[in-house]
Formats: sequence, structure tokens, C-alpha cells
Amino acid sequence: MHIDLRTVSIKPLRHTFDNVARRIGSDKPASRYQEGTLDMQQTANFHYRPTWDPEHAIYDASRSAIVMADWYAFKDPRQFYYGAYTLTRARQQDTAESNFDFVENRGLAATLPEPLRDTVLKLLLPLRHVAWGSNMNNASVCAYSYGTGFSQPHIYQAMDQLGIAQYITRVGLVLGDVDALDEAKRAWMEDDTWQGLRRFVEDSFVIKDPFELFVVQNVVLDGLMYPLVYDTIIDEVLSSQGGTPVAMLTQFMTDWYAETRKWVDATVKIAAAESPANKEVLAAWLSAWRDRAAAALLPVARIGLADQTDEVMGEIVLQFNARMAKAGVAI
Repeated sequence: MHIDLRTVSIKPLRHTFDNVARRIGSDKPASRYQEGTLDMQQTANFHYRPTWDPEHAIYDASRSAIVMADWYAFKDPRQFYYGAYTLTRARQQDTAESNFDFVENRGLAATLPEPLRDTVLKLLLPLRHVAWGSNMNNASVCAYSYGTGFSQPHIYQAMDQLGIAQYITRVGLVLGDVDALDEAKRAWMEDDTWQGLRRFVEDSFVIKDPFELFVVQNVVLDGLMYPLVYDTIIDEVLSSQGGTPVAMLTQFMTDWYAETRKWVDATVKIAAAESPANKEVLAAWLSAWRDRAAAALLPVARIGLADQTDEVMGEIVLQFNARMAKAGVAI
């Protein structure tokens, strides 16, 4: 018996879903990110308006002062949908676990000078409450914003901040004990050093505009705090004093911020480019909340910088201003 094997090329009748094809064209295959993002939010066939907010639909663009002709103009340069996000974070978690194992198995925490250990505990542990606040804020933005292109990255951001809070807790247990965590909570609730930042975080909880909340949390507070605490104090100042193990334990935060700022900057740039009105609103928000955040972080920075605080804080603010100018908003 003779068997003739042949390869047959079958042309697909369609490359993607209709809602995606309407945006990218029917003759092109779509990426997983596009299929998991474009026009995914429901826009019709709602049963009723929310009884707790009858002035707005469940998904309502009018909740924000930012006006977009198309809210799907927002694109995540990381191309994160659920699958890509979880795979990326799984790899980063493996690296973080390796760092913790390396520090713990070799007893590197015990090599830290006692004054440096105290500085790290005083500076770092209360920040887990800030990360928890960011988790709440990003979940709120996801719940009340409009368009999957804008809302989707915020739930990933919320989960990331929950993980950061847990990593900070683990650092506290490696360098100290449960009593150190209790002392950090007491400092967050009572010490004058932290009350400005605590008020900033708690005031952010009542912001109604989801885009303003994005600006307050992800653009301003993270944009000043991460370069100050992780890039400058921990990775530069404390590492030069023998604190390299701490830099290893906080590597996730450093890498995470470098990644997420690309999405943050792209979002600001797209909103600002939409209209002069948007740019004006963004400039007002950025200017007002930047000044509040810088003032709130100043006493916190003194824990690790002492006499260098004013100079370093001024440089951090200048870098932030330059970053926003590059994104299209002069402040």
C-alpha cells in the first residue's frame, strides 16, 4: 500500500474576535494582550444604575475630570494581560526567594552593624503600611475607572503592592523579630516622623476621581518614594555602609519600580497629549500632590540621610519634574 503524505495549508477565515478586528483590522492576527484588553469592558445591557451612586453608570467615564475620545488609547508598554503578568512575577518571585535564602543561609543579616540595622528597621518597616494603602488605592482605580486599557494594569499594581508589603514584613523578620513589626506599627500610628505620610495616604483614600488617584498614588507618591528610599538610601547610602544584604532583600522593589514607571509614564503621556484641558488638569494635580508628598517624605528621609536630606530630596524632586516634562506635562 502506498501512502502519500502532503502538507495542506488552511487559511483561517478570521484572525481574531470582531471587537478586536474593528480596531486593528480583520486581516491581522491579534496578540494575546490585544485580545485580553481591547473593548473588554461591558458598555450595554446593564440592569440598573448602582443604588449607592445613581448619578453614574457602573462604568462611567464622567467620574474623571480627564476626558478621552477613546479610553482604549491607553496601552501598557509591558503588554500585560493575566498570563504575561503572572509569568513575569513568578520569575521575579523566584529571584526574590533566592535572595532571601542567600542572606538567611549565610547569616548575612548578623553581619550588619547594629546602627545600620536599626536604621533599616525604622525606615523600611512602616512602609508596609504605605504599600497596603497603595493596594487599596489601585484596587479602587480598577473598580471605578473606565476602559480596560486603563483599568486592567491597576489590579496588577494592587497585587504587586500587597506582595511588596509582605516582602517588607519578611525583611523585618529577617533583621529583627515580631516586636520590630509591632514597633513599626506604633511608629506609623504615633511618631511625628510618619504622621505627614500617614495623612497623605489616608487622604488619598477618599479621592473620587480614579485618574486623580492614579496620579496621586502611582505617579507622585511612588515616583518620589521609590527613588528616595530604594534607589538612593538603600542601594547607595546604606550599601556603602555595609548594607548590601538589605539591597538584596529589597531587589524586587527596585526592579518593580523600574518596570512599572514605563507604564506610568506612558499613561500620563497619552492623557496629556489628548487635549490642552487634560494637560492643564494633570499639571494642577501633579504640582499640588508633589509638594504634599515631598513634605511628607522629608522627615522619613532624615532617618537614612541625616544632614544630606534637603539636598537629596531637592534632587529627587528635580528628577521627578524632568520625568513629567518628558511625559508632556510641565510642572
